[in-house]
Amino acid sequence: MTPSVPRNRATAALRMKQIAIDNQSRMIRHLRAQLAIERRESAAMKKEHESIQVALEASHKTFAGLTEIGLCMSKKIERMKAKKQQTRGSHQECHHKWQARIQEAKDTIQEQHLVIEALVEEKASLLQTIQGLQEENGAPAPFDDEWEEETEEETEEDPE
Repeated sequence: MTPSVPRNRATAALRMKQIAIDNQSRMIRHLRAQLAIERRESAAMKKEHESIQVALEASHKTFAGLTEIGLCMSKKIERMKAKKQQTRGSHQECHHKWQARIQEAKDTIQEQHLVIEALVEEKASLLQTIQGLQEENGAPAPFDDEWEEETEEETEEDPE
């Protein structure tokens, strides 16, 4: 039995080596299959990443464009506010000028009324002086305004 024991051992060792090689081959096939799956997933993820990158760049461009539009709008709004303030100031200035003119006109009218009143009083005083002088000199009384107005009214009534 001695000669068969080493042979059985060698056969068993060969068989064990064959099993190990088969296991390694299966493991290699399994790892290759996993590697292929990982490569496909990686390629899909790379494509998705590229599409996301493109979308992100487009989004950044859109955001930059909107920011630029926003800045332009802000500048326009500031210009409009400045113009509105300028217009308001101009309006206030014009309003004050008109108020001053109106007040000046009122003052002028008031002065004219005072001058007219003074002239009327002076006229009355002069008429009294004239009447007094005529009475002293024995001259007939002059026509007064009331008599003239009455005669005009009487003449208007006569033609009827």
